[in-house]
Amino acid sequence: MVAAVTVGLSACSSSDEGTARAGVENETTAASTSAGDASSAPPDSSASEQEITPPGTTLKVGETATVPYRYGESEGTIAITVTDIVKGEKGDLADFGDDAEGLVPFFVKYTVENVGGTDLAYSSLNLQAVASDGDYTGVFVTGDVEGKCVTASADADFSTAGASDESCSVQAAHPGRAGAAFDRDDYSDDPVVWMK
Repeated sequence: MVAAVTVGLSACSSSDEGTARAGVENETTAASTSAGDASSAPPDSSASEQEITPPGTTLKVGETATVPYRYGESEGTIAITVTDIVKGEKGDLADFGDDAEGLVPFFVKYTVENVGGTDLAYSSLNLQAVASDGDYTGVFVTGDVEGKCVTASADADFSTAGASDESCSVQAAHPGRAGAAFDRDDYSDDPVVWMK
């Protein structure tokens, strides 16, 4: 298992915890073609019927954000529901080394639904940790905590409207309450945030 923690502080931050932009995995996938018909069917029209959650929205755990999503060459619409934010134990970060000293682990559990029916098979999503004031924690975590929180890519069948997957993102913060943020693409400057 590869595990890493990076702490970044910004001199411009108004928070003692600092801010940092965290990277999100972006894997490439092989394009698939439809057998039998040269033109692929358009994505399910239900995506156009869904109201897109505006950037900067703050939600409670259990509420859903519907957002545009790009993965490789595919562009679709997904619905993200943060189902729980669980505070871990200090020992959960033991494999992350000295950089994790003094940090509290948080396990962000969430479901993702393919709203638009775009082929997003094998796509991945990683929600970022935010402090109780909504600012980034200044901590970037890569890795899993076996038995407690493992990030999973979407299954092969995540290519139709209504397909859903569950995942978990290991995050860390300085002691205090933490939330989660979706900060990809159109949301990079003003993320959707979930607080418990």
